[in-house]
Amino acid sequence: MPQWVEAGLWGLVGGVALVLGAAVAWWVRVSRRVVAGIMAFGAGVLISALAFDLVDEAQRSGGLWPTAAGFLGGAAVYVLINVLLARRGARHRKRSGAQQPSEQDTAGSGAAIAVGALLDGIPESVVLGVSLLGGGGIGVTVLAAVFISNVPEGLSSAAGMKTAGRSAGYIFGVWSGIAVASGIAALLGNLLLRSASPATVAAITAVAAGAILAMIADTMIPEAFERTELYTGLLATLGFLTAFVIGHAG
Repeated sequence: MPQWVEAGLWGLVGGVALVLGAAVAWWVRVSRRVVAGIMAFGAGVLISALAFDLVDEAQRSGGLWPTAAGFLGGAAVYVLINVLLARRGARHRKRSGAQQPSEQDTAGSGAAIAVGALLDGIPESVVLGVSLLGGGGIGVTVLAAVFISNVPEGLSSAAGMKTAGRSAGYIFGVWSGIAVASGIAALLGNLLLRSASPATVAAITAVAAGAILAMIADTMIPEAFERTELYTGLLATLGFLTAFVIGHAG
């Protein structure tokens, strides 16, 4: 199997976790406290993956300054786009309660939420595709982090969409589309960067890592803290430790 095809399939696997979370939210009544707890755990998993498997590896292979520039740039671009989307109704797209606006409340918010969900998922998918470039197979820790965090992301966001009156067609259409887009992003990340220099790959990896960290702080932690409050730190620590153990157990 060509490596770029494998990258696309792994990206799709990560995206399918969003659909799985949305399905749980649609058919099973899950308490917001449980959703928030899983979200906190998933945030810790992602933080561990980006610290040890993305930023550190990018620095080793491409140097400190390309990594630092990419990391800061990725966060800045994510925040800028997120601010624009927030003004159009996508501010609370990861929230499971009644924070999300309906289309009647804010016209165009449905499209903004969909674009915001795409913005959240693309950096993770690109990282999955890039992780195959070394020839050692998929980065297990990164894949586990993306999958584990995507389930509560899809669950929480879909619960909020349902509360806001969004239809099943809209909810599953959004997350199915994001899953496909995740596969395409991973495929393109692998295909386009195959002949790139180590510094370029490091910079792109760092850009994705910066965007992921900004996404965690802007969308995942607020949902987690609202319900788990003082336990958020412990749950995030457990997620961090889980990812760390997965990455070093072998």
